Amino acid sequence: MSNNNPINRRQFVKKVSTAAAVFSIVPRHVLGGDNFTAPSEKLNVAGVGIGGMGASNVNNCKGENIYALCDVHHNHAAKVFNAYPKAKKYVDYREMLAKEKDIDAVIIATPDHTHAVIAMAAIKAGKHVYVQKPMTHNVYETRKLTEAAKAAGVVTQMGIQGHSSNEIRIVREWIEDGAIGDVREIHSWCSLTYYPWGYAYWSPSHSARPTETPAVPDGLDWDLWLGPAPVRPYHRCYHPGSWRAWWDFGSGMMADRGCHTLDPAYWILKLGQPISVEANRTDINNETHPVAAIVNFKFPARGKMPPVTLTWYDGLRPPLPDELTDGWILGSSEGGSLFVGNKAKLMHGVYGESPRLLPETTMKSYKKPAKTIPRVNGTHEQNWLDAIKNGTRANADFEYSGPFTEMIHLGNIAIKLGRKLYWNAEKMEFTNDPEATKLLTRDYRQGWSL
Repeated sequence: MSNNNPINRRQFVKKVSTAAAVFSIVPRHVLGGDNFTAPSEKLNVAGVGIGGMGASNVNNCKGENIYALCDVHHNHAAKVFNAYPKAKKYVDYREMLAKEKDIDAVIIATPDHTHAVIAMAAIKAGKHVYVQKPMTHNVYETRKLTEAAKAAGVVTQMGIQGHSSNEIRIVREWIEDGAIGDVREIHSWCSLTYYPWGYAYWSPSHSARPTETPAVPDGLDWDLWLGPAPVRPYHRCYHPGSWRAWWDFGSGMMADRGCHTLDPAYWILKLGQPISVEANRTDINNETHPVAAIVNFKFPARGKMPPVTLTWYDGLRPPLPDELTDGWILGSSEGGSLFVGNKAKLMHGVYGESPRLLPETTMKSYKKPAKTIPRVNGTHEQNWLDAIKNGTRANADFEYSGPFTEMIHLGNIAIKLGRKLYWNAEKMEFTNDPEATKLLTRDYRQGWSL
């Protein structure tokens, strides 16, 4: 059997089953040498939404069998389709799941508004799922998806790559070592903005949609792209790429970069569900995310950890801490966090910047602790694949990323309404605001459901 003649792993298992009566174990070297991966060890991976970030997700799984690929815009995703000529090709994920029973695992990297319906369909089909951040488009979808994944026993992962990094583990080790003492404040930010809406392609007033209706590009099924969202004409300001600014499709900067930036604080301090959330924003309408916003979350005490206030700066940076001089910039525009303890402060950048203690004298005198948190071998996607094969949990599975995503969406509801909201997670309601509770979910257009 040659590695140049791949065979479906189920076919392989079936073919060798009779030989199992004679040999209980087939040595790897018999199959093809020390570096050979047996077909029975490869997963059949499918990708849905592969024209953007999904291309990278699929590429990080190329050691498996890329079995099927699906995208509603074949021309936009042509490069990825061409890279895997043996993969089955689809436009509609529903047709793919119905026909391709041999799929083991599905990567979902579509716009936010279709994450939940695709992931739920995959879970119901018994497939393991990797879903790009944010996991869903609203709180209700998140809760239902988390429950469904647990009931089905599938291995899940949300695409927050930093959760598999060494840096997030270093920050946790330092904080748990007592480097900054008790943490009662966190300031996190991403100073980037989506403005102008639709980027360079269109700059309308903040409350209007484009009035022109250009032709739908070749190879794009616009109705499928819309999925459960309300119908509207195609425009370049929505696809490809600029859908994030529009509430019907995206979840704003908080769910885009915030899922990366807020992850360390949520994980390290075991924040759980907030008791209240409040937001101020520069402008508001029912169509687009604001240019800038500040969101305050209040969390209760957790065991020995005191109550904490988490402030998110959307399109802004927080004030420069006193320990930094005017020549400093507080992290990169991509985002970061400032943990404020009763002994010192810790700065951490979201994309691999090493943590730093403030004041500088604390950083110079600090004796770094031993590594106590296991490191992840390989990529975030590989962590998911290994968990599938080993029957373990991936490190950002829905049990973790579900409640985390709920927190993100609570912040977005506060941004939309611009007032303080009191949250009851168990009842899944805002106790002081029925209007806000209605925003926990959305109506799907006819023909779509979880």
